[in-house]
Amino acid sequence: MREKIAQALKAAIEAQDKERIPTLRLIQAAIRDRDSAARNAGRDPVSDEEIREILVRMVKQRKESARQFEESNRPQEAAAERREIEIISGLLPKPLGDDAMRKACEQVVHEVGAGSLRDMRRCMNALKEKFPDQMDLGKASGIVKDMLQ
Repeated sequence: MREKIAQALKAAIEAQDKERIPTLRLIQAAIRDRDSAARNAGRDPVSDEEIREILVRMVKQRKESARQFEESNRPQEAAAERREIEIISGLLPKPLGDDAMRKACEQVVHEVGAGSLRDMRRCMNALKEKFPDQMDLGKASGIVKDMLQ
């Protein structure tokens, strides 16, 4: 993830993309802050999973800000927040489509050796671990439940 973000920033600088550069620098600053906090606590630098969490949190914050700007009748600021959401979301793993989600659920049910609804939690934990931020866990839950009935 770090490399992907660094490459995106380098490409934005080369293209002189004045919208992407500040957002990508903000992302890198957030990661550096988290690295610094981890180092001060005696831990390793943040993992790709933690970087994903940072990005997801940034998207959520911007969605809330955009909503508040719209309620305050400030459409230009809301549009700026939405552009940042697009930039940040572009760095996150692409969500799985319905067919890919069904196949992933089948694979996990098979790997876990699930045979009944009692195994539902193990299946969902495995999906959450294998496909973080890539699937709607509500839909996946319904698919797994149908498979186990």
